[in-house]
Amino acid sequence: MLVGHQPKEFLLAVSGLTVSFDGFKAVNDLSFYVEENEIRVIIGPNGAGKTTVINLLTGVLKPDGGQILLRGNDITDLPVHTRVLRGLSRTFQINQLYADLTPLETVGLAVSERLGRGADWWRRMGSRDDVNAEIAENLARFRLLDVMNELTATLPYGKQRLLEIAVAIAARPRVLLLDEPAAGVPESERHDILAAVAALPRDVTVLLIEHDMDLVFSFADRISVLVNGAMLVEGLPDEVARDARVKAVYLGEAADA
Repeated sequence: MLVGHQPKEFLLAVSGLTVSFDGFKAVNDLSFYVEENEIRVIIGPNGAGKTTVINLLTGVLKPDGGQILLRGNDITDLPVHTRVLRGLSRTFQINQLYADLTPLETVGLAVSERLGRGADWWRRMGSRDDVNAEIAENLARFRLLDVMNELTATLPYGKQRLLEIAVAIAARPRVLLLDEPAAGVPESERHDILAAVAALPRDVTVLLIEHDMDLVFSFADRISVLVNGAMLVEGLPDEVARDARVKAVYLGEAADA
């Protein structure tokens, strides 16, 4: 177990995490550590268990074994909403937005919910300069000002993905978990989304799940490669790119190439 042995610089620590479905180990004795303020990317082929890991970290799934620590505190058995209050926020592969709200309303609601005033968020948006400034800053950061008054349902899918990240940031998380934020987005918009992730404030620690390794090598601080629910290798981007095991398993190249 990790309690009492976790170095202070590790904001998120996972030890021996395991979960099975009908006898199949989707995550198998997984351990890794994420330092404060880093951008950690977990890559791997389809079926590697990447989304399952996110679901375990956020409490959507309960592990069969292992431990999850956030800032040194055990959150393994905490419910989803409590983890959010502790500073763990996420996005999904398929967005969870309100289709009949505008980006302005959506981000305004998210900010007001964080402040404990979700019930009267319209009043708070109109009367608090600090709230209005935060909403505008989020919309600008994610290039949503030009569509802020359009219904979310009418936005291009890439804009919807950016809006989902803006909502997650509005919760002011300590750790932001992004599950393939560019999934389903046209190629022309994918780089905009990952550029927005790269430009996030560095006081937000990011754990990003991605399938396309080429898109994340330019901004990841460290990369972990997941295969069959277990950690294959992790390290600096250049180290991972040169690793023969990654070439053999992830890229489909011969190990001695």
